[in-house]
Amino acid sequence: MTGPLRTAEPMTRRWRPDYSLDLLDLLVPLRRGTGDPTLRADTERGIWWRASTSPNGPATLALRRCPDGTVLADAWGPGAQWALDGVPALLGADDDDSGFVAHHPLVAQARAGRPGLRLGATGRVWDMLLPAVLEQKVTGTEARRSWRELCWRFGTRAPGPDGMPKLWLPPTPEGVRAIPDWEWHRAGVDSARRRALLAAATVAHRLEAAVPLGGTAGRELLRRVPGIGVWTAAEVAQRAWGDPDAVSVGDFHIPSVVGWALVGRPLDDAGMLAVLAPYAPQRQRAVRYVEASGFRRPRFGPRYSPRDYRAL
Repeated sequence: MTGPLRTAEPMTRRWRPDYSLDLLDLLVPLRRGTGDPTLRADTERGIWWRASTSPNGPATLALRRCPDGTVLADAWGPGAQWALDGVPALLGADDDDSGFVAHHPLVAQARAGRPGLRLGATGRVWDMLLPAVLEQKVTGTEARRSWRELCWRFGTRAPGPDGMPKLWLPPTPEGVRAIPDWEWHRAGVDSARRRALLAAATVAHRLEAAVPLGGTAGRELLRRVPGIGVWTAAEVAQRAWGDPDAVSVGDFHIPSVVGWALVGRPLDDAGMLAVLAPYAPQRQRAVRYVEASGFRRPRFGPRYSPRDYRAL
């Protein structure tokens, strides 16, 4: 691990959205837990800090909402200009919800109450794919722990000014391929997820083409990688290009939450897709409104306990 690349002055952009904008709604889906090394919120100053890769190298982006309604973005690192160019898309400017119709009262209420809810797009597959694979078939606690450890130990410190929060970049595809077997075990990553990540890292440069493809074609490109299934491709698509129809089929929680919220009973994947069918091609947007509504399903029985692969 190296120290952060210090740069004297940031590149800066001031951008005015023409819609109601909520930084929390837009950026929280990118955060893997409050301890995410790549995304920090400075609540005292109202600044969101995000470290990412780019086609030109690492970048750190600092975003704040100004009293006049504009967004002030500062960026550091070789990828600074690329990050600034992507600010509108990151904050939902390319999201198009025209034609969306709420077919359930809860969705209609959430839509009316959260006019600033939009689907943002990072424009990068790799940064979203790595944590998504780590989340396959494990608890959120397990996945977030592995994400932190891989970033801390095999990523690099993000560029930026003195006094910024400690941010780390995700490990690069080359860095992932160089991780020894025992280090995967130490990070709590089992062999199936490790194989998927190594396969993805081998063709990572090709997978970035999924962003301009978008939609079903983009997801199908991701799924050509062994170990990348429907769920993982959807999780990446939701964040990398703001896919409004990419439903996380195979999720442990979402079908039940959608079922209880919209029809008053738990559903499996097939049942969830049937209920969401009227929302196509914006089914994921409907799921986001369900999540944003604050609805909580009834709890039955014990919760799933995290496993620690490091102890095996």
